Parts: sequence; structure tokens; C-alpha cells
Amino acid sequence: MTSRRVLVTGANGFVGRAVVLRLLRDQVLMPVAAVRSASCLSGLCPTVIFDLSSAKELPELEAIDVVIHAAARVHVMKESSPDALAAFRKVNVDGTVRLARKAAQSGVRRFIFISSIKVNGEITLPGRPFRADDVPAPQDPYGVSKLEAEQALRSIGRETGMEIVIVRPPLVYGPGVRANFQRVMSLLTRRLPLPMGSIDNRRSLVGINNLVDLIVTCIDRDAARNQTFLVSDDKDLSTSELLRCLQATIGRKALLLPFPELLLTAALRLFGMGSVSQRLCGSLQVDISQTKKTLDWTAPYSPEKELQKTALKFLESTND
Repeated sequence: MTSRRVLVTGANGFVGRAVVLRLLRDQVLMPVAAVRSASCLSGLCPTVIFDLSSAKELPELEAIDVVIHAAARVHVMKESSPDALAAFRKVNVDGTVRLARKAAQSGVRRFIFISSIKVNGEITLPGRPFRADDVPAPQDPYGVSKLEAEQALRSIGRETGMEIVIVRPPLVYGPGVRANFQRVMSLLTRRLPLPMGSIDNRRSLVGINNLVDLIVTCIDRDAARNQTFLVSDDKDLSTSELLRCLQATIGRKALLLPFPELLLTAALRLFGMGSVSQRLCGSLQVDISQTKKTLDWTAPYSPEKELQKTALKFLESTND
């Protein structure tokens, strides 16, 4: 392992931890894990305390070559803050700007920002997937904060010469995933009839291993300099296909009923679950052709196998 160091923020999180473990496995670059509190990574690599929401705690960056910034205030289904946009801006914009300015002052060569497809929007029309050069159209405070952070980073890059790389993933899944993906797997184990057997949408997802592979590719690839990349597994699934793929591994035969999609959407909206309806029935596709061409990159892991690994890990955790 060389003396070149890569600082990974949010290293206790799902994406950040996976990046650190990949760098440790490759033994080419030394990861430094930036975490808010004690970490299971302690002893595996250097760790530093870093709270993105605090103006007082910034890690030392003099010996850092590249920053991979995965820390964020994440999107949640039930937002509790009375001013959600201000709460997201405080962390995702102000905190990111403080870190990036210190990185530039410290001589960091490249700053890789893990953004979100929510910068592009929430839903795509048939035959019109999101592209990296689309006009941004975020629909919620989280997406707005990620767009504003991207804009601020590009400005810092132009001022200082620090290279900015932006990665916008859609829904990320993999072994140990939580939040909505975990809830879906929990539903499948209950053997309840689910009215989702006829949903004919298209959703782009990205397995954690494919996302991390792209992030690591961006560390040294010259073509990544000052670019924005969309990423996915490069194989879109309908909600019904996703559920059946998970169900095949989980082995609990939840009944997927062929319920008319329009009625399902109307029922969910009637009960104030419009956002759930959009995620279940709406399409969100991303075009990664520019990513593949620019970086000479293809997603190395098949979604079927990655979904299987995700479901198996979920089963292990429920049996503990």
C-alpha cells in the first residue's frame, strides 16, 4: 500500500464504509475514515472525527490526495424538521463547502462528491431517461441541497483548480442495506398478499459494489476530471421484477396479486401515500452511456447476483 491517502467522509455509512473496505482490499491507496463517532473501522485504517454539521470540526487534509465525500444528511420518508430545506442546506451545502475549501487550501488534488439522482428529478417518461447533462429539476429539499452543493463545488473548483468529480446514484442496495429496501424485504417475509404483481414501470438501481467500483475508478482516471456521472447496474427492473427476484432468494411466498396499477396508485394517494405510489409505480431510469464511454467503465456485478446477496444478508440478520 502506497503513502497516498484518500479521505472518505461518512465512513460509518453504507456507501462510505463500502468504499473504505474496497480500498483496504485493493491495497493500492491508504484510506482515512472520517467518522462522527467510534467506528468498527478503527484498527483497520486511520480514522478521524468529522461532523459535517459542525463548523469547528474539520479533519487535517495536508497529507490527503483525494477526498471522497459520502457524508450527508440523507433523505427520509417522514421528515421531522419544521424547515427541512434549511436543515439539509446546513449539512449538505454549508458543511460540504467548508470541507471543500479546506481541501483546496490543503492541496487536495481531487474532490469526489457523492450526490444523488434526485438532482435530476423524481420520475422519467418512457424513452426519456435522465442524463448527466439534463437541466436539473430537484423536487424535494434533499435534492435541492445536493444540487446547491454541486454548484458550490464547481465554483470552488474553478477558483482553486481542485478537480471536482460528481457521482449521482439512484437507489443503492446491497448486503446490509436499510431504510425502504429493508422494509420491502420485511414485507416479503410476512407472506401477505401484495397488490404489486402488475406494475410495469422501469427503475434504475445500483448495487453497492457497482457504485463503489465507479467511485474507485474516478480516483485516478484522467477523464473523470471535472465531470458529472450517472451510475446504475445498467439493467432496469420493474417493481414486480424486483420483488420476484428478492422473493426467489428469501423463499417466503408472498402473493403478488395482479392488481390494476391505476387503482393501486389511486388507493395509495387516497390514503396520503402519493410519494410511496410514485416510488412503487413510477419510472426512474438513468442513461449511463456517457459514464461508460468517458471512463471506459461497465458495471462489473450483475444485479441478479447482487440482489441475491442482499436478500441472503437480510435473512441472516433476521435469524440472529
